[in-house]
Amino acid sequence: MTERSNQGSRRRFLGATGGLAAGSALASAWLPRAFAAENNELKVALIGCGSRGTGAAHNALSTKGPTKLWAMADVFENRIKGSVGNLEKNHADKMALEDRRYVGFDAYRKAIDAIAPGGVALLCTPPAFRPMHLEYAVQRGCHVFMEKSFGVDAPGVRRVLKAGEAAAAKNLKIAGGLMSRHYRPLEEAVAQIHQGLIGDVITCWAYRCHGPVGFAAKPAGATEMAHQVRNYSCFTWLNGSFLLDWLIHNLDVCCWVKNGWPVSAQGQGGRQQRTEPDQLFDHYAVEYSFEDGTRLFAQGRHMANCWGFFGDVIHGTKGAAVLGEGITDPKIYRGHRIAPENVIWRYQGPPHNHYQHEHDLLFAAIREDRPYNEAERCAYAAMTGILGRMACESGKEITWNEALASTVELAPGIEQFTLDTPPPVVPDEHGKYPIAMPGFTKVI
Repeated sequence: MTERSNQGSRRRFLGATGGLAAGSALASAWLPRAFAAENNELKVALIGCGSRGTGAAHNALSTKGPTKLWAMADVFENRIKGSVGNLEKNHADKMALEDRRYVGFDAYRKAIDAIAPGGVALLCTPPAFRPMHLEYAVQRGCHVFMEKSFGVDAPGVRRVLKAGEAAAAKNLKIAGGLMSRHYRPLEEAVAQIHQGLIGDVITCWAYRCHGPVGFAAKPAGATEMAHQVRNYSCFTWLNGSFLLDWLIHNLDVCCWVKNGWPVSAQGQGGRQQRTEPDQLFDHYAVEYSFEDGTRLFAQGRHMANCWGFFGDVIHGTKGAAVLGEGITDPKIYRGHRIAPENVIWRYQGPPHNHYQHEHDLLFAAIREDRPYNEAERCAYAAMTGILGRMACESGKEITWNEALASTVELAPGIEQFTLDTPPPVVPDEHGKYPIAMPGFTKVI
């Protein structure tokens, strides 16, 4: 295991290395580009102005062709101000916000309305809000970049699938923030596997193991809803669990390698080190099964002083590969011993910025009016993480079909939320939040 890289990060303002790919496609007759300005300028709205959203806006404004950041929306005004300050350093000439800076849970509607139809909505809020934001953007005739993850439960995934179909019917373009799919070194590595370099794939191993997820104490005077949204990585209704929101890239890469999605999963998880007042398990272990009987094992852990690794390990009948998100230099090996002398393939080309390239692909498809729709693949990648969470939280083996048909919503009534609304989970008299209990938690 000495050849494994443990480098990787969440989306940052300027991103990291990246790659190249074409999007999946669905055609139709409605042409939103007809609504673009005569100079081919594309108006952009940023919904969710944290670090991830600011990075997406930087990438969108760095694409070829005229763009303008036309509107911004966030629940917190200070995040809009911070994002504007960062973006003005590189894109002052592309900022045209005027009074189009909207605050509140309904701010997304105002920002999307400001660019509709034919504009580009960057959906970068916590994942719980992604399905309804995507629906509205498509309804209003906007193209979309949506950050991962793409929902937190099966009803949300079904909404994303339906919105993706509606977008295809309107010839709207949708890109998803699974940027590893657009990382050329990884693309070429997966192509080598698909061409048989390691034989038939037998097992896939997806890892994200590192230190604890941060937690911010509730400020004096803050509502419970505001506190949880600020700590969205720590509440299941907002991010769908560590397994989904943090491990989704490498689950997706393994399914890409397998050319399919799992048919069932069973797993386990819990809290051993974590004492913060939130909902997070600090470790997950999930065994997924594919239709052909092969397995994907996913391990997610955020605990101090433990072994760490961020990447995927693939074993075939003739060899192995170490790749995935967190692995900047993917390699393929003869046999199963991961050692330098056994390397038979590694990427030889120039570096790429996959954060930038996923936006380049989207904006080029819009300008050239080419089909581009990643909604279904993104929804199924999210469903893979949701299936794993459901298996771990329930302690049951659950099939893909059972999970996708689930009617359990983690945030019912989310369309009506405000900062004063009681959130879906609240602390008890001891300040503790409900935590999933395998064997008892209902997930279907």
